[in-house]
Amino acid sequence: MNLIGNLIWLLCGGFLAALGYLIGGIVLCLTIIGIPFGIQCFKLAAIVLFPFGKRVVNSPSSSGCLNLVANLIWILCGGLYTALNHLFWAFILAITIIGIPFAKQHLKLLEISLSPFGKKVVEN
Repeated sequence: MNLIGNLIWLLCGGFLAALGYLIGGIVLCLTIIGIPFGIQCFKLAAIVLFPFGKRVVNSPSSSGCLNLVANLIWILCGGLYTALNHLFWAFILAITIIGIPFAKQHLKLLEISLSPFGKKVVEN
């Protein structure tokens, strides 16, 4: 089921979303200050490409002031917009019965797109 869900996700916009995160990560990595944020964009691109069968967990080093400060900067510089975008699509997809599994994936992406520092993606 994960394979079928990932294929449908990929064909219905997952590839373009992952490409957007990838391009954003490349642009952020052009500056020294943006490298940590670019790495988070690459992490988001990987989970957006194939979200079924993966889950987001807190990493062992998730508590700390550096992650907190980085997440606050992330939220102020576009993370809130990205999270609201995933929330919008989750709401739209949850209206239909067929879209509920995809809405759940958008809610998973909302969590990591709002605060990616201190989180990691693992297989189910």
